[in-house]
Amino acid sequence: MNYLSKYNFWQRNKYFDEEAKAELRSIEGNEKEIEDRFYKDLEFGTGGLRGKIGMGTNRMNIYTVSRATQGLANYLNEKGTSFASRGVVIAYDSRHKSPEFAKTAALVLNANNIKTFLFENLRSTPELSFAVRHLQAVAGIVITASHNPPEYNGYKVYGPDGGQIIPEIADQITAHINEITDYSTIKKIYEKNAIQKGLLKIIGQEIDDAYINKIKELAPRDGNEIDKDIKIVYTPLHGSGNIPIRRILKEQGFKNIYIVKEQEKPDPNFSTVEYPNPEDPDAFKLAIHLGQKVGAQIIIATDPDCDRIGVAVKNQPPIEYTILTGNQVGALFLEYILSSKKAKNELPRNGVIIKTIVTSELGRVIAAAYGLTTWDTLTGFKFIGHKIKEMEEQGDKQFVFGYEESLGYLAGDFVRDKDAVIAAMLIAEMAAYHHKNGLSLLHVLDNLYKKYGYYIEELESITLEGPEGEGKIKAIMESFRKDLPEIKEMTVARVNDYQVGKSYDCKLKTTTNIDLPRSNVLKIIFFDNSWYVLRPSGTEPKIKIYMSFCGKTHQAAHQKLHHAKSTIFQKIDNIIK
Repeated sequence: MNYLSKYNFWQRNKYFDEEAKAELRSIEGNEKEIEDRFYKDLEFGTGGLRGKIGMGTNRMNIYTVSRATQGLANYLNEKGTSFASRGVVIAYDSRHKSPEFAKTAALVLNANNIKTFLFENLRSTPELSFAVRHLQAVAGIVITASHNPPEYNGYKVYGPDGGQIIPEIADQITAHINEITDYSTIKKIYEKNAIQKGLLKIIGQEIDDAYINKIKELAPRDGNEIDKDIKIVYTPLHGSGNIPIRRILKEQGFKNIYIVKEQEKPDPNFSTVEYPNPEDPDAFKLAIHLGQKVGAQIIIATDPDCDRIGVAVKNQPPIEYTILTGNQVGALFLEYILSSKKAKNELPRNGVIIKTIVTSELGRVIAAAYGLTTWDTLTGFKFIGHKIKEMEEQGDKQFVFGYEESLGYLAGDFVRDKDAVIAAMLIAEMAAYHHKNGLSLLHVLDNLYKKYGYYIEELESITLEGPEGEGKIKAIMESFRKDLPEIKEMTVARVNDYQVGKSYDCKLKTTTNIDLPRSNVLKIIFFDNSWYVLRPSGTEPKIKIYMSFCGKTHQAAHQKLHHAKSTIFQKIDNIIK
C-alpha cells in the first residue's frame, strides 16, 4: 500500500480506536503531513524505535509500540520457554505518553506469557540497565527519546547483559516485527488478568536501594581527601534524574546542593528549555543564574532519561561559568580515576578504556600515560556495553572506564549503559578533591593540555527531514566517499570507511580491515592525528559532522579547525543546494 492507502486503512479499520481516527481526520487534505506519517514504518534500528508522537505507521503511538513489542515477544519465545520466563524489565521517563507506552509494552508481553517487571513510576535509563542484570531478566525496555524535543518519544531494547541490543540482535527482532502486517494479530490481555496470573509485577524501592549502594562502591577517594562543603547546582531538566542524583550526593556527604526549582519536577513539555539536552548551552541558563546567586563551584545538568550529564565550572568574570564539552569531562574523569588508582596501587596491568570513534584522542593519550590500552567502538554506548560483555567473557582484560563525546560516561560494570547518576557522584567528588587542593576543574584541564597537547572538538548537525532529506544525506555521503575536499595545510593520512569495514592508508596505498560492525560512517584522519567524521544519525533526520583538531597551542588547534570546517561545509552546501 502507498501512504494514502495506509492512511485510509487506519481511518476505516475497526482495530484503531476513535481517538486515533479523530486525529487522522484532523489532517485530512494535508498530503505532506499524511505522507510523512505513512510513507514508511517507524524503523526498529539498533536504538529501537524513536519518532514523533502521533498516529501513523511512522509515528510513536500505542499501535507501533504494540507491533514492536509483539515482534520482541516472538523473538524471545523463539529462544525457548526457559529463556523467556526470566522476564522483561520496563522503565520510562517523563515524556508525553511514556507511562501509556510502558504499560502497553508490558501487557503485550504478558499476553505472550512473558513476565514483566514494570517500574512504579519514572526511572532513569541506567537504572533500567542495572535492573535487568540485578533481576537476571532476559531483556529490558525503556520508553524514552533521551534528549529529543518534547514531541518525540522512543522505545529502546536491552539484552540480558543489561546493554542495549547490538545490530545483529536488532535485525532478528526487526525480522519478527516485519512479519506483523495485520495489527489485529497482536496479542492482548487485560491488566487485571495479567496481575492475577503473576505476569505483571510492579517494582521500585528495592531496586533503587541496590542500585545506589553499588554506585557508592565506585568512589575513588575517601572523605578526608575531599571538601564536601563544595557548592553544587543541579538541574534534572524536568526529567528522571532529580531523585537518584540528589540521593547519591546527599548520601555521599555533599551538604550544599542547590536545585533549579523551575526544572525540578517532571514536565513532558520541558517548558523552561527549547531543547532538554545538556549539550545545548541554553539548557544551563537557569542553572547558571542560580550558580551565580549561591556561588557554586560546579553546575551539573542531566537529560530527561538521566543517562547524559553536562558540567559547567565556575570561572572568572566576564565568563562566570564555562560549560565543558563531553571530551573535556571524559579527559578529566580519566586523569582523576587513573591517578586515584595509581595512588592506591590499584592500576590494573590489563586495564582497558573504551571510547567511540568520534571521541577525542586525548583520552587515549592519558590512558597510555598510565599504561592502559584504549579500544574504539562505533558511535553509540551500546557498542561500549557490548565490548564490556566481550571482555567479561574472555577474562583477559579489565574494564576501567568508558565514555563518548556526547556526555556519556560509565565506571563500574554493574550498569551497561552511560550513567549520569554514577557520573554525578564522580564529578562532585573530583571537583571537591581538586577544590581542597586549590584547583578548579578548569585549572586541571589546562594542565592536561599543557602536558599532552591542545585538542579542540566540534560537532555540527544538519537536519534534513522526509524522503527528500534522506536523499540529500545519501548524496553527501556518496560525494565525500568519491572525492574528499582538500584542506589548507592538512594532508590526509588515512580514510576509514565503516560501511565497508576498510581503512585506506593514503601514503602506502594499502587497505586493512576494520574489526567493527558495518555502519554508514566515514572518518578522515590527518597525519597529525586530527580528524573529522561524517555520520547520518540513526535516530533523527540528521547528518552529523564531528571534528577534532590538535596542536601544540590552543591557537594552532583552533586555526586547523577553522580551515577544515569552512572547507567541509562549503562542499556540503553545494551538494544540498
